[in-house]
Amino acid sequence: MEFSPQQFTAKLIASRYLPRDDHTVRRLLVDLGFRQEVEANLAACGLRLLDHPFAAYVAVALLRETEGAAFDDGEQWLSSNIGLPKDAIALLVVLWALIILPKRERQLGREVEDGQGDMFGNIIKAVGEDVSRGIAENVLLEDFGKLLGGKGRINFMLPQLSRLGLIERRNKVICEGPLLDLVFDYAEMAPRIINGAMGDLIRAQNGIEPLQEGDDFGADISNDYAQQEDAPDV
Repeated sequence: MEFSPQQFTAKLIASRYLPRDDHTVRRLLVDLGFRQEVEANLAACGLRLLDHPFAAYVAVALLRETEGAAFDDGEQWLSSNIGLPKDAIALLVVLWALIILPKRERQLGREVEDGQGDMFGNIIKAVGEDVSRGIAENVLLEDFGKLLGGKGRINFMLPQLSRLGLIERRNKVICEGPLLDLVFDYAEMAPRIINGAMGDLIRAQNGIEPLQEGDDFGADISNDYAQQEDAPDV
């Protein structure tokens, strides 16, 4: 079925996210006129398209100039527009760092190994499940349980993140959901996390030596990614 730009915009807003291999999403990614009309429709609603080459889905987020209307309740700036409390946002950041950062490094490494093929071939190969790995729930609890309110609190928050499409839980393993790779600005967040307090833990989990003075583990990842496309955030 062929959708008009208006119909596809409505479908995307109603669904919140759509897989990259959807027929109309593929058209969105290659048909400039169609994409411009969809983006204009979203902008009229105060929204913008979320898309980057290494994510398996596309989604929508607020335009920067409309964030105040959604997040500012007159007394404080809300932590999210989907009802997540601050500790759930903290857990989401941890999961993003543990799942998406190693995944992006594998994706970029695989793209280099594959060489210069056709325009979309390497990207399609690099968004499959083989490059995205989860984290065992018991490992998360052991490393971050005390910091995030304990086992009971984390077990309460994980279903929230799952219902929102941010994570998936499979046999006690937390995997990325459709939205996890889209919710943060990668180019901005990656250097802060990799060179910050969580950096050594992420490197240890991936068998990488601790940073030495003058090293910058995240520089190549961030720079390569920024050259691909400005990373979206919500």
